[in-house]
Amino acid sequence: MSRKHQLRTDRAIKSPVINVTSKRQEKEIVSALTRLIQHLQNKYGKQIDFVHSWEWKLKDITRELRESYPGVDFHHHFDSSSMAPDGGILCLKGKPEDKFIYPIVISEVKNQGTNDLRLKEGKKKQAKGNAIERLGKNVIGFRTALMRESIFPFVCFGYGCDFAPDSSILDRVTTIAMFGKLNKTYLYNEEQGKFNRGSFYFREKKWSVDEMFEIMKDIAERSVLYYFSKYTEAHFLEPD
Repeated sequence: MSRKHQLRTDRAIKSPVINVTSKRQEKEIVSALTRLIQHLQNKYGKQIDFVHSWEWKLKDITRELRESYPGVDFHHHFDSSSMAPDGGILCLKGKPEDKFIYPIVISEVKNQGTNDLRLKEGKKKQAKGNAIERLGKNVIGFRTALMRESIFPFVCFGYGCDFAPDSSILDRVTTIAMFGKLNKTYLYNEEQGKFNRGSFYFREKKWSVDEMFEIMKDIAERSVLYYFSKYTEAHFLEPD
């Protein structure tokens, strides 16, 4: 049976211990992705194939970087190491002999902040968490992996009281976004590729499946058009 246009269901690359909030937010991003893949299948037909993976191994990233930049050193320590965003990596499938992958959406979800609940319980505030610092590591990795392209189809949906309008944590996110605006899509790189920002949607209220779907649909559709323009549509057509 063909596995085209389907999300993989195994979670072997994830820690077996995932807290309730993470489970809930991942289910929502997966729901949005499943809807997105169905939309893309309906829009582009069965001649264009899409592939989803929960991880991008560092050994594959460094291999692709060596192909693109043969005069530069690239290194990783362990072949098992990978980056595993909450929503995984959705790609446009190229030719069997391709040395590269073509991501159209890389998606993360971050929930940070419990002080609103602690205050309701009469407890003191805690120091704000470090989910954003962990996010920064992945963004650096994905930005580097896609330096060969003129787009950066990365999106992160953040919510929680740490992202309220009066929270200084917002400037941590803005720094990761290369000082771009939050809640705005930056797909195409700016200033001859110097600013490959990505898109960071952050607020106190949780993002709905519908909201995530609409934002990711815009990123995915424009990413597909970018790859069609750069490599030609024929490069991605399935053989009859």
